[in-house]
Amino acid sequence: MVPEKYLQKVILSSDVYAICIQHALTTEKQEIMGLLIGEIDEVKCISNISACMILHRSDKQPDRVEISPEQLCGASMHAEQLASELKRPMRVVGWYHSHPHITVWPSHVDIRTQATYQMMDSLFVGLIFSVYQNDPRVRSNQVQLTCFQAYQEPGGSELERREVPLIIENTPLHLYNLEGIANLPKILIQEEVESHSVKDSETKDPIARLHNEAFKTLALGHIVSKVSRPMCDDLVERLNATKLRIKELETIKQDLLSQRS
Repeated sequence: MVPEKYLQKVILSSDVYAICIQHALTTEKQEIMGLLIGEIDEVKCISNISACMILHRSDKQPDRVEISPEQLCGASMHAEQLASELKRPMRVVGWYHSHPHITVWPSHVDIRTQATYQMMDSLFVGLIFSVYQNDPRVRSNQVQLTCFQAYQEPGGSELERREVPLIIENTPLHLYNLEGIANLPKILIQEEVESHSVKDSETKDPIARLHNEAFKTLALGHIVSKVSRPMCDDLVERLNATKLRIKELETIKQDLLSQRS
């Protein structure tokens, strides 16, 4: 019998980390979720995560998230497209979700969900981002991250979490991840529109419809002011920093060329 393999290490690119954090901070009332894409070293059991896919939530819940088979299929197709573009093997290697206002540790539901994914791929990994955790000592919010797999002792009946060492690798912002960031406000807007469409279909009262429409407008305005605008400001700052770095490198290049001559 071949023993089950477990991950020994996860390498997470800094741009995927930034996308996940940005996604997690979009709401402090419900959990968000997404899928992680990358490469697996089957021999060393190391997962290298270099892309992600933000998932649309059809059902918003404060304490759980679910990934449908259709979403998994869509993420697999996205991974295949990336593999073709990048000329290297890419596949869905894990999932992530948020824990707003609660600890970073996976719940029993999270561990059972993780165990289900590991039945399909023993090296599948889960990431949890804990956000909006108040620390009264420093009067600030904390962001915590855990990387885990499900584990069951031989002969045991209870599933447990197994923490996996995580390294965040400094990488440039790739175009495919930039597109993922740009799609985040679109996905949030789509979720809000669908949510209010359901409410409108359930009521015939014109006052209630007007009330729902006002709340939808408020929610969409919140997405623009709290997500889209800061995101654009951040990308502009990234661009300015990149231009400044290019200018510094050009100066260094000219100095080196002048020394050669």
